[in-house]
Amino acid sequence: MQHITGRNPDRSGKTMTSNTIPNQPLRIAIAGLGTVGVALIHLVRNQAEMLEERCGRPLEIVGVTARSPDKDRGVDLNGVAWFDSADDLAVSDDVDVYVELIGGDEGDARTSVTKALKAGKHVVTANKALLAKHGVELAELAEEGGLLLNFEAAVAGGIPIIKVMRESLTANEVTRISGILNGTCNYILTRMEREGMSFEDCLADAQRLGYAEADPTFDIEGNDTAHKLAILAAMAFGTRIEADAIYLEGITKITVEDIAAAADLGYRIKLLGVATRTESGVEARVHPAMVPLGSAIAEISGVTNAVAVEGDSVGSLMLSGPGAGGEATASAVAGDIADIAKSRPGHQHGPVLGQPVATLAPHTRAPMARHEGGYFLRLQVADQPGTMAAIATRMASEDISLNSIVQRNADDDGTATIVLVTHATTEEAIRNALDGIRKDGRLMGDAQMIRIETP
Repeated sequence: MQHITGRNPDRSGKTMTSNTIPNQPLRIAIAGLGTVGVALIHLVRNQAEMLEERCGRPLEIVGVTARSPDKDRGVDLNGVAWFDSADDLAVSDDVDVYVELIGGDEGDARTSVTKALKAGKHVVTANKALLAKHGVELAELAEEGGLLLNFEAAVAGGIPIIKVMRESLTANEVTRISGILNGTCNYILTRMEREGMSFEDCLADAQRLGYAEADPTFDIEGNDTAHKLAILAAMAFGTRIEADAIYLEGITKITVEDIAAAADLGYRIKLLGVATRTESGVEARVHPAMVPLGSAIAEISGVTNAVAVEGDSVGSLMLSGPGAGGEATASAVAGDIADIAKSRPGHQHGPVLGQPVATLAPHTRAPMARHEGGYFLRLQVADQPGTMAAIATRMASEDISLNSIVQRNADDDGTATIVLVTHATTEEAIRNALDGIRKDGRLMGDAQMIRIETP
């Protein structure tokens, strides 16, 4: 393995572009040799003959970088140049495509991708955090240089949703995009339902099995889903990416009792990312939701992801598949590389985000208070005469129509659990009613509120 510590510019001192001669090898650099990076190397090598036939040219991994050059990763790097710096690898004259698998929205990931694009290199990344924060500026750099910035693996792993949004649905006006975008959360909720395990126990088991990180906050609080949804919403509605404009709730407050109550009512709980075009802007939200048993989205279990799209011409469609894992993610990265290999010098590439950056509209956030739908409410209340009537009165004062109201059990401490399911109403009305119940002194502790989604 050749060890390289700095750039090797050509004799003119100018940066060479990635517009290589057709049928010449496409020279690939990989920054980050974790599970995905190693799986990508194996995939490119194992499928070398097939990839060359399909792309019309060989794919060659010429340079890599990672934290430790001495770590045994179970992959042969003989003949591959090792770079100590991701920035140096990104601008190397011996590289046509820079593959960023470092992760994070700043640091080496951002600087190396920026430098690669400025140096005329095509870029492939699986980094949803980077795109959610800096995707617009990076897309602009790519467009200015006539380069490809591909990121299929950044959203929903092996599901080809980015290509579908960017190419297949070009003629559609998308009105809604939603889905299960985090395998860790879906795995935990599936185990809680099937085995009656608590959230805490399921999380600990997911960490033991490698489905959850040692610090799982990014997943279980919904941030990971929000980053992916922000990218999809921008492509769906032609707006700039605004991850901070997404309403966010995680799954940490979901209990076994909630899951059992949902099943009794004909629902299953999933963490969903939902973005909808409304008259007041884009309503983008991530939160647990009840979906009807028997619906396609309710049947997505374990670490599987699913994305549903509604378009004016195509109607409704849903794609599902592995949302994470080394091989599935590497497959998506390899597909992005293959697209670059098939392109030719002088070819005008399509816009990174589905339409030119200059035409993207500012993101206008629709307030959650205007969200309309059904709601599941679980209330711990004082077990005394008049409580049910007081709750019903507060609901009626906000014009909330109740589909059902059930007292599930009375406890020895003088409290009872009340479960309500409403017909379609607004978020504002629900919150006002809960505030009123709390002011009446009927509510003991926090109320559980879960939105009902009808796919």
